[in-house]
Order: sequence, then C-alpha cells, then structure tokens
Amino acid sequence: MPRFASTTAWWFVLRTSLADWWAWALLVPMIVAVDRHLPIAVNRLGTRLAVHIVIGIPTTLVYSYVSAALQVMLGVMPWPDMIGLGPLHEALKGGFLWSLLVYLLVVGGWQAVQYSQHYLASQLRLERLERNFSEARLNVLRMQLDPHFLFNALNTISSLVVSQPKLARGMIEQLGDLLRLSLESGRRQQVRLGKELEFLGHYLAIQKTRFGDSLHVVLDVPASARDVMVPSLILQPLVENAVRHGLSPRPGGGTVWVRAMIEDAVLFITVEDDGVGLGENWADDRVGLGLGITRERIAMLHHTQDAGLLIGPREGGGTVVRVSIPISVTEAYSDE
Repeated sequence: MPRFASTTAWWFVLRTSLADWWAWALLVPMIVAVDRHLPIAVNRLGTRLAVHIVIGIPTTLVYSYVSAALQVMLGVMPWPDMIGLGPLHEALKGGFLWSLLVYLLVVGGWQAVQYSQHYLASQLRLERLERNFSEARLNVLRMQLDPHFLFNALNTISSLVVSQPKLARGMIEQLGDLLRLSLESGRRQQVRLGKELEFLGHYLAIQKTRFGDSLHVVLDVPASARDVMVPSLILQPLVENAVRHGLSPRPGGGTVWVRAMIEDAVLFITVEDDGVGLGENWADDRVGLGLGITRERIAMLHHTQDAGLLIGPREGGGTVVRVSIPISVTEAYSDE
C-alpha cells in the first residue's frame, strides 16, 4: 500500500509486488522440505529456530534471484539487471532483514501446521485409548455380573434337586434359555428393553417355581418403551435384589412391580417391592454387587446428568429402585 501511494505507476507497483510474493510461494516447498529433514525434534523449538536463522541467510539470497527472474518475466526489470551480483546487491542494500523476517514467518506458519497435526493425532490416540479402556471396563463388569447371577440361580436350583426334582428340571430348562439369550447378546453392551423383558421372563419363571404363589410380579411397560436401548442385564439384578433382599425375608412373600415410562427423552425404569425395606442403618454406598455394577455400567455408557440409578424406601413399605437412561436421538419412539 505505501508503494501505491508513490508516484510510480500502479501497474508497475502491482507487478513488482506479485513478483516478490510469487517468489516466496515458489520457495515454500523447498523451505518445508528442508524443515522436514532437520534431525531435530519438533518440540525443540529454540534449537530449530536458531538453525532456521542460519538457513534463512542463504535462502533470502536465493529469493532475491528468484524474485528478479519473475520481475524480468513480468517486464518490471530488464534482463541485464538480473545477471551478476545485481539482485544480491539490492537484497543487501535494504531488503535483507525484511526477507529474513518473511522466511521466519513462513517457517513459523509451517511449525503451527505441524503442531496442529501432532495435537490432532495425539487427541485421536487419546480418544481411542479412552474408548478401548471403557469397552474393556464394561466387559469386565459384564463378566462380573454374569457369574453373580449364575451362582444365585444354581443355588436356587440346588435347593430343589432332592426335594422336588421335577421343579428343578423345569428350572434348569429356564436357566438354559437364560444362558442362550445371554450368549446371543454376545459382547453387546446395550439391547432393546423388549429383549431385556424376555430375559427377565425366564428368570422370573425360575423364581416363581421356587416361591410359588407367594411371589407376584406386575409388569407395566408400554410398547413405546420396548424399543429403547438399555444396558444388557439391567432388569434381572434389580428384580433379583427385590426378591432376595426384599421378599425372601418376609413371611408370605410379596409383589414386585416393574414399570417403565418415557418423559422428556429419558427412559425411567422403576422396580418396586413391598418387602422388608432397606432398614434403619442402610446407606446408599452399601449397595450389593448387582446394583453396584449396574450403576457403574449406566454411568460409563451414559455420561450425562440424566442417567443414573437411585435407591430409596417405597411409600407404604419396601424398596424402590429408579433407573434413568437418556434416549438416543437415533431411537424413534412414540407415546401411542
């Protein structure tokens, strides 16, 4: 812009400036190639800067000749002025420090690109490691949960093998169906709620065989909620806790209610029982293995405030467990 303010013709100023910057454009690939071959780590910025200052001196001299050649091609400079030490003399006379500064600016821009690429690559590696860790942790929790359930189911069956072998055989068949459904889910951490209800049905068949008419189960799950994705094996440990810790100690058994509803894009699942309750010395941090693992899996699969598992006393006696799971935007549902 200061050149345009002079008495020199504008077209002459424009072509001179274009020759100057086009010369740097032609030298950028060479500058990048030299920087890539430097045997100095990228994070040693001070050492690289010192080396580039040394390299910048001959580079600016090369620039002066490239710029002169372009000026000749654009008709700004006569051919004889390019021959010999003319361009070098012009560079040393007034433009050397400016050219060195431009060189360092090019190097600085390239360094910024490299740092950006290294940062993005490190972020991707970190995200990949975090994802792999989360998947490994969830698989560990699944492996903890399956033996826990299997042990309790086999313990129930073993108590009937001698006294009621026919009932024990029926329970073994139900357990076989449970294991088949568990294997079908494979390593999937989430399944549809309808699939969970099918799994729960086999578990309840085993428990009803054991407790008979003393165990009542009420399911209230609308069709709109059955397609929502939930953590696999989420209902069974909740109902198991209600039966084992709520109803088993109570003479005459009781009722377990399993309800689900959708509200504000959140699925709420409640499991209630009218059993003995939590007791006076109960604390939320003293939950058992099944509930503890279920709570941790929900927290790992859904990193939002809407997700969680709450345990508390039920109005009228007993215990209520409330699970909240955000519904993914890809999960279509309706309230029909």
